[in-house]
Amino acid sequence: MLDLSEEWLWDAPVVLAATPIGNLADTTQRLRMLIRSAEVIACEDTRSTRHLINALGERTGARFVSLHEHNEAARSAELISLAREGSRVLVVSDAGMPAVSDPGRRLVRAAIEAEVPVTAAPGASAVPTALALSGLATDRFTFAGFVPRRQSERRALLQRLRREEWTTVLFESPHRVASTVAEFAEALGGGRRAAVARELTKKYEEVLRGELSELADLLAERHKGRGVRGEIVVVLDGAAPSDTGAQNTVTLQEAARAVVRRAAGGERLKEAAKEVAREHRMNASELYDAANELRSTSG
Repeated sequence: MLDLSEEWLWDAPVVLAATPIGNLADTTQRLRMLIRSAEVIACEDTRSTRHLINALGERTGARFVSLHEHNEAARSAELISLAREGSRVLVVSDAGMPAVSDPGRRLVRAAIEAEVPVTAAPGASAVPTALALSGLATDRFTFAGFVPRRQSERRALLQRLRREEWTTVLFESPHRVASTVAEFAEALGGGRRAAVARELTKKYEEVLRGELSELADLLAERHKGRGVRGEIVVVLDGAAPSDTGAQNTVTLQEAARAVVRRAAGGERLKEAAKEVAREHRMNASELYDAANELRSTSG
């Protein structure tokens, strides 16, 4: 028999609880009970959390405290102090599980270091939801968070994805997803399979599935119109073992020579670079530059 007593709820004074990612019907009974009995609710946006609680028809006498990326380091000490004094501290994010690309990780670390018990109340999360709907392998996967904006960090991510044999789940902005998928297609090969999920669990939920080149074309068309809207999750198929082996045995210079040979046979250098890059899971732009330089010096 399930133990739904208030004492059981607060065996640990700090509880990270998942909130719905869209559909309010996904709210757990445990979350409802935690909201009613919490004395402090730490959340990303106090207005959003108050709105959620009202939409759920719940009431709470808790004090609301903001906990976001800009104040988490300092606010964690305050929350741990409150927990030590006996306060029941509930931690939530705007959607999904706290600490998963949302505030909460530093607070958990602070609780561990202070030897203050902390636990989690599981629930909705975009990561396993998108993974389950992708149609891709689910037995082994990795979560890479948000696709980085800095070019150096993006290059490092692409380098890793070329070799990664596990399915990879990433978050991306709706405004950048079209260009990101196009970049993935160029760098990882247009034939790599992927899924782009948006508005998960909501009325307009949609999952686009196919090869990266197909998805890139589709999203480019969408971008010309109203664009892509909603929260976006990209699920990327892993590289085949044979592909990762080819990546390691063919150097950039060897691939560049192959491009130059194809260009000498009548192909456009850029198209030849794309094809060879796709074959060896290389970055097409880097390979094109290397082949162009090789042709210039040899000519």
